[in-house]
Amino acid sequence: MPEAHAARRRRAQRLIRESGADAALITAGPNVRYLTGLASSNAALLLPADGERALLATDSRYTGAAQRDAPDVELLTERFIEAKLATEASRRGYRTLAFEAHEMTVERHEELVARAEGVVTQPFGQQIETLRMVKDDEEIEKLTEACRLTDAALAEILPKIRPGMTERTLATLLDHAMALLGAERPAFDTIVASGPNGATPHHAPGGRALERGDLVTMDFGALHEGYHADMTRTVAIGAVADWQRDIYDLVATAQRAGVAALSDGVEAGAVDAAAREVIEAAGHAGHFQHGLGHGVGLEIHEAPMLGYGRTGRLTDRVPVTVEPGVYLPDRGGVRIEDVLVVTADGGARFLTSTTRELLVL
Repeated sequence: MPEAHAARRRRAQRLIRESGADAALITAGPNVRYLTGLASSNAALLLPADGERALLATDSRYTGAAQRDAPDVELLTERFIEAKLATEASRRGYRTLAFEAHEMTVERHEELVARAEGVVTQPFGQQIETLRMVKDDEEIEKLTEACRLTDAALAEILPKIRPGMTERTLATLLDHAMALLGAERPAFDTIVASGPNGATPHHAPGGRALERGDLVTMDFGALHEGYHADMTRTVAIGAVADWQRDIYDLVATAQRAGVAALSDGVEAGAVDAAAREVIEAAGHAGHFQHGLGHGVGLEIHEAPMLGYGRTGRLTDRVPVTVEPGVYLPDRGGVRIEDVLVVTADGGARFLTSTTRELLVL
């Protein structure tokens, strides 16, 4: 989709001009992919404020992919990409070069300065990440498909969950199901937390066997054409105790409150507060200490962040997760998470669709 990438570069160039720089050196991998289409472990983009074509540098391992995925930019094949692009910035006569200071190490910046003779460098900030918040049609389609694969994988695996299965086995089954359905790979390391392990939000699945009476939290997602899904469901094995039902219903109510707060123009912190106030009012303030959610796209966690103290507004076409939880030490926990996209006509649309009712298996 060269046209889409070209449109993104034009928006980025406007930001470069506004910063007062002659060009920007884009080195964060997801940002390079967003602006060019190239997925590479070694690529950078020299993007002029106007005039000359963008210059994409990558090494010989990715030359063919760059020619296929980024046919409308100038290509430079080079192993030491940043040094070469710094030299090119000097050769082109750029006076000021913006760079991604949040991604670049001090050592790499020192080499950049040494190579970019006569060029002044200045931090560009997370300008491209801000652009990436609002998704275009093709991005939303890819994210929707990633979520569909995630839902489908859980539907396949739910009938197979039973006492005696280990957390690690269940995580492997989810990963395998996503792969067979067409996912590139899991969007992140799949979380399965059973029984008391559910009190740890990012528990790494281990050898604990599922038991009757457990709550089991599964946090997973499929990767589709670079776009990440992220869904969490908590299910019960065999029976549900009163305390388990109580915290499940509380988390479900909190999620509904967070979802209801999503709208075009809402403050990010207000969405978090809407869900958090429900949990705090029930006396569980200390049992929900992570943020309510985050943006998803080319990264599993990207702007905007929905958390207490977070600033900034959500707008149309911004996808986010809403994932409240309650975690009781030594007992267990519940988290319910969905991906939604904010809409211009008010509210938000779910991209994940698995039931949010408590399933007793």
